[in-house]
Amino acid sequence: MSERPCRTGAAVLVGVLLLASCAAGERAPDDPAGGAAGGRRVAAHRVEHLRVKVLKTFPHDPAAFTQGLEMAGGTLYEGTGISGRSSVRAGPLDKKPTVRTALPAPLFGEGITVLGRTLWQLTWRNRTAIERDARTLAELRRVPYRDEGWGVCLERARHRLVTSDGSSRLTFRDPRTLAKTGEVAVTEGGRPVKELNELECVGAAVYANVLFTDRIVRIDPATGAVTASIDASGLLRDDELVPGATLNGIAAVPGTDQFLITGKFWPRMFRVVLVSG
Repeated sequence: MSERPCRTGAAVLVGVLLLASCAAGERAPDDPAGGAAGGRRVAAHRVEHLRVKVLKTFPHDPAAFTQGLEMAGGTLYEGTGISGRSSVRAGPLDKKPTVRTALPAPLFGEGITVLGRTLWQLTWRNRTAIERDARTLAELRRVPYRDEGWGVCLERARHRLVTSDGSSRLTFRDPRTLAKTGEVAVTEGGRPVKELNELECVGAAVYANVLFTDRIVRIDPATGAVTASIDASGLLRDDELVPGATLNGIAAVPGTDQFLITGKFWPRMFRVVLVSG
């Protein structure tokens, strides 16, 4: 999540929210020699340069502070943040959500992911994760979550969750208990890629928004190497960008090579394909 102030004169609500996150951005640099278990140095890999090509545009709630986006079957799920305004929503792609549930303050909603009949929702600094019924969004249980919650996705082939905490590391977790089972340092050209945010697992790859940028990276979770850098700039007009608005939210469209992408406080969502840049 971690939203740092990036503009002066922002609205009070957004300013307070972003300021509260500064501490998360003030981390010691991650060890570029880190990596998969054992701390081996990850060799530089060739990075593919891609850009998004818009196929279709959909309206998006401009008040939604988007933290997680995912499609399961024909249902689009979205998790939003801000204490007192956090929610999870679900419904058809081309219509308003048909189901919605709010998180009571002080819970600050973060990433979400669907596991068949259930859904996990992380919280930022509340040390809590919430398991929900994927159909009704009703809360089933709360589980302790010791780290900052940012992004989360399910790597189906290995039956594990992949989570981010705003650093340059991805953490692997048991999908039932959320216990840590491993981690990997994410590098690009041998350098750490920090502020990894919302995540989407697609096959053997993990896609991650990079906070406060128009960039999405594709990561090999086996090595932590970035295999593609995706340019998603220019999707909104300047007059559509309000204080606090930033790209965040990527969801694979099942059965296709397409994605849905949007952002915090964005009035539109885009169905895109990735093409050579």
